[in-house]
Amino acid sequence: MIDQAHHDLAVRAAYERCRRMQRRHDPTFFLATSRLPRSSRPAVHALYGFLRGADEIVDGRDRLSGPEQRRAALDGWQAALEQGVQQGRSSHPVLAALADAGARHGLPLHLLDTYMASMRVDCDDRVRIPDDASLDRYMNGSAATVGRLMAPLLGARPGGEEPLARLGVAFQLTNFVRDVREDWEMDRVYLPGLDEGALARGEATREIRERIARDVARARELFATSLEAEAHVPASMRRGMRVARAIYGRVLDRVERVEFDVLTRRTGLGPWDIAHAGAVALR
Repeated sequence: MIDQAHHDLAVRAAYERCRRMQRRHDPTFFLATSRLPRSSRPAVHALYGFLRGADEIVDGRDRLSGPEQRRAALDGWQAALEQGVQQGRSSHPVLAALADAGARHGLPLHLLDTYMASMRVDCDDRVRIPDDASLDRYMNGSAATVGRLMAPLLGARPGGEEPLARLGVAFQLTNFVRDVREDWEMDRVYLPGLDEGALARGEATREIRERIARDVARARELFATSLEAEAHVPASMRRGMRVARAIYGRVLDRVERVEFDVLTRRTGLGPWDIAHAGAVALR
């Protein structure tokens, strides 16, 4: 009994650590998560914690110097989770939380194989997505997989996984549009066909604007075709989904207002924009 009580206390502390991590590093997602029922929030925090851990290996301030070392570290992170799932516990708080969440909610954690494949692309010092098919494969791993993992936490009925996957891709594509300048500074070009000379000059040429406009239109289409996801989840889950959709829709609105100039104009949202978008969605 004492060992079980100690384990339960450690798991609660692990969930709390993941919650604080999400609140600090991704306030937009944290706000959307806060609109979900209390029973689902800790598992979402835990999933975020694992994904954040992978991101730190790839992009963190203390990341290893070489691509192969970073890939090996990703392999180790994934293997440690698999061991934690098998044993039902882990000494690492993030892994302990996700192992508990996986068992508690029946999460398809095996799908993280696909997610980690996309993260291994980002381990390279120089990332270039060559064409739209490659972009789709990348987003299937980095975004659609997250939507499928979230399905049990949102109480999705059978058939809801793929609309949620499309919603995840819409979020990811919106991020790529918003972050073109920041990604270029990291020597990454996710949207195929962007003129690297213009990116280096910081010049939003007609060709770049046209590509961004096309991706904005595609993101809006993905948001529209993923609306059916709400029909597959309980009413209690829809508020959080609407908040997230509204916030990301506001990003697309801003990109359109600056005439698709994602190189010299601000495309991110401030705290007021995020709060206002969330309030409007809830109304």
